[in-house]
Amino acid sequence: MKAAASIVALCLLPAGNVHSQQSSPEEFGPNPELAAPEEKWLPTLHIATAKGWGAYGAPQGAPGTVVTAVARGLKHPRWLYVLPNGDILVAESDAPVRPDDGTGVKGRISGVVMKRAGAGAKLSANQITLLRDRGDGAVERHIFLQGLNSPIGMALIGGNFYVADSDALLRFPYKTGDTEIRAQSMQVAALPGGTINHHWTKSLIASADGQKLYVGVGSNSNAAENGLAAESERASVWEINAGSGEHRIYASGLRNPVGLAWEPQTGALWVAVNERDEMGDRLPPDYMTGLRAGAFYGWPFSYYGQHIDARVKPQNPDLVATAIAPDYALGAHTASLGLCWSGGSTLPEPFRQGMFVGQHGSWNRKTHSGYKVIFIPFTDGKPSGAPIDVLTGFLSAKDDAQGRPVGVAMDKRGTLLVADDVGDVVWRVSAPNGALH
Repeated sequence: MKAAASIVALCLLPAGNVHSQQSSPEEFGPNPELAAPEEKWLPTLHIATAKGWGAYGAPQGAPGTVVTAVARGLKHPRWLYVLPNGDILVAESDAPVRPDDGTGVKGRISGVVMKRAGAGAKLSANQITLLRDRGDGAVERHIFLQGLNSPIGMALIGGNFYVADSDALLRFPYKTGDTEIRAQSMQVAALPGGTINHHWTKSLIASADGQKLYVGVGSNSNAAENGLAAESERASVWEINAGSGEHRIYASGLRNPVGLAWEPQTGALWVAVNERDEMGDRLPPDYMTGLRAGAFYGWPFSYYGQHIDARVKPQNPDLVATAIAPDYALGAHTASLGLCWSGGSTLPEPFRQGMFVGQHGSWNRKTHSGYKVIFIPFTDGKPSGAPIDVLTGFLSAKDDAQGRPVGVAMDKRGTLLVADDVGDVVWRVSAPNGALH
């Protein structure tokens, strides 16, 4: 570890030498400009050191909005789910124990990097917290579920509450108004886990009829360096029968599919995907796309359609020939994790028809990218414009991370909720007349 730390010190960019939000407009949209790949044995490391907000700090909302804290002092809040009665569920979660992830020099460097960025520094809380608005500006806080294994995804179908742990899809009984679940879980399906479990988060969304559940399963590596056998049924979105637990691969070649959201006009399932690292500052872009059942999106052999990643050997040209380019680029290394549709939004225009995206922020880039929440307008079921900043200011003037946005969700009031896993806060973005004081 000391040797790894020494190597990090050699290749780490000094703090403050470049500032955040340096993504160019050409990195976004349906036809992004793709730079030439760069080859480096040691990656660029430019990490915003996790500092937190202090007692009263907060990010900045877009003009015409107000930002308030729903809850502070949480334990690494990663993901959000709003129950039909308005209760807000917060998955407080960090990486599970993964003894075979982070081996070798690069792996040890990754461990140092993640701790500086505010991830993996503590044992996961492994719980879901319920936040209930009392109506007088105060929020009740209850431990809803405990004893989980790095939970992220949540979904309610009737009287069944589902949780996507890092290695299993679980089901619990739920009644409207419950503030705690003590019942034992029932495993619906095992999910890829194991001792590497490189991309461990498992997001979750239910179909409108409640018959199917969709789970995002990330790859076990950056670019298949652990071998293709370690990637069995990974880098994909699973479709699971909610009753039987039987599954199929709904779409594949998705390096790390995290945020999942339904687009209501077309009924398409959209996903936010983190692309690979160590190919250069502007390559390849993270993206969101409407998934086609049975489609292949390139990973690990190609990126953004059929652009070959020469590091991956052996190649699979027949499969690459089928690779589909995604719908909308979200900038390189932005770590676009959270995704939600703006349904029921009471925010001002233009935040009424489109997708909100939580961009956790870069580490493998000379200039910071991400570290904000953006909005992509939609028309007729497709993205129809440039990204608009919704929530910014997560980086300080010294390039420290006061917070990092992850999961996003719309609450029953039509305001936007944002989980901040470095600030340990859930933020609300609302119109001025909808703000809580």
